[in-house]
Amino acid sequence: EQVTLSPVMGLYLSSLRNAKADPVAGTNPDENYARQVMQLFSIGLVQLQPDGTLKLDSAGLPIPTYNQTTISQMARVFTGWGFFTTQTNATLRNARADYINPMKLYPASHEPGTKDLNPVLSTVIPANLGGTEDLKLALDALAFHDNTSAFISRQLIQRLVTDNPSP
Repeated sequence: EQVTLSPVMGLYLSSLRNAKADPVAGTNPDENYARQVMQLFSIGLVQLQPDGTLKLDSAGLPIPTYNQTTISQMARVFTGWGFFTTQTNATLRNARADYINPMKLYPASHEPGTKDLNPVLSTVIPANLGGTEDLKLALDALAFHDNTSAFISRQLIQRLVTDNPSP
């Protein structure tokens, strides 16, 4: 959560000032952080066995951990977060830059609808819970996903012990 709400990370991976979809303007939430939080920080690109070896489908190919639908739904979770401020009447777009404090939720810019993270994360986030609760539920779903422990463990071993760890 601290990484997700870091304004520096938000700027780097474009979740800072990420607004809900606007059908009139034809815009959708930015999907970059949604993709990266899964690919780099939690479940990885492909499904792994508990020992870190690849899970393969019937054709012998690695099984992806998520798809474009999951990315689009997850992106909706990361809407409405902007710079922290104590200014009155500040909005997602006009709050002064504050790179020290965690990002603040601007409810008017957060996507209130249901976020269907099934079947990948076995989670459906109900509508109208609010951005803080949406964020908690999505991050918990990633943390408790079957692939997270094997993926993170493998990454740590590769960085701290050996480039090519054995099972």
